[in-house]
Amino acid sequence: MSQANPYVFSVPFRDVGMRGEMHSSAYLAYAEEALGQFWAARAPQASDPAFCVSKVSCQLHKALHFGDEVKTSVRASKIGGKTAGFAVLMYRGEDLVAEAEIVWSACDADSGEPVPLPEELRDWLYQYLE
Repeated sequence: MSQANPYVFSVPFRDVGMRGEMHSSAYLAYAEEALGQFWAARAPQASDPAFCVSKVSCQLHKALHFGDEVKTSVRASKIGGKTAGFAVLMYRGEDLVAEAEIVWSACDADSGEPVPLPEELRDWLYQYLE
């Protein structure tokens, strides 16, 4: 299951290079925005750990151009003991244009040491597992 309210954006001129295609770094910025909106739909819990990004990758299928409207879909791609992975899919119409993977590692907010994902959080993520 993907997120209930997908993040939608139009490619602004500032994100387009001389070839007329969206800069590759912009795909990751929009993937992070989509993931942020995905998490905003969940009320924070006292047991939630802090997170740090441990992996980011993006596979580009088709170039985006100025003015293209893009709809995103976020899914949990993996749920580990101390990590959660997310797939962010980007569509122009029905065409899949990019797939980003973002992996977050749970950590203690004060020490930065790795910590296990709380069961309640794991249960919430499972409903979005692809």
